[in-house]
Amino acid sequence: EVLEGRLLQLIEGLGKLDLPAPEITVIPVCYGGKFGPDLDYVCEHTGLSAEEVIQLHTGTDYLIYMLGFTPGFSYLGGMDERLATPRLKTPRTHIPAGSTGIAGKQTGIYPIDSPGGWQLIGRTPLKLYDPFRDPPVLLKAGNYVRFTAITEDEYEEIAAQVAAGTYKVQQEQLAKGGACK
Repeated sequence: EVLEGRLLQLIEGLGKLDLPAPEITVIPVCYGGKFGPDLDYVCEHTGLSAEEVIQLHTGTDYLIYMLGFTPGFSYLGGMDERLATPRLKTPRTHIPAGSTGIAGKQTGIYPIDSPGGWQLIGRTPLKLYDPFRDPPVLLKAGNYVRFTAITEDEYEEIAAQVAAGTYKVQQEQLAKGGACK
């Protein structure tokens, strides 16, 4: 009872936390083929066509729950449950940076080459982690990600711009408490 009273006092004394308005970052992804070797399995598991998987994956804004596992690995919430697919039974020893995958009811993006067990459905040419950039991690927990589908030619074009340092990442500030799609 004494502890409960003290905790309530502490909570009341905290006041209101004024968080900055979240940002949404648009992540271009080339789905399937050499960039998404598990897209066919996701289709088989879910009973959806590749077009439906891509439409569902690009049709929502994802809350960045947290970053972890590797520097900048984004755990994204809000994925359509129809896309839920289990992790690989045996993880891969090498997943290329930018690979976008599904594991259970979450989606995420591998920021660096690493091992991993997510079902890979596509890849972005963006650098989510660059130790020479300030800040080195592109995404932040509490912000949002919106995927957009691109062709292989667009992937190569954006990758060249990223390498040259001329690509401008699409980010927009949302209104505080702003709704995403």
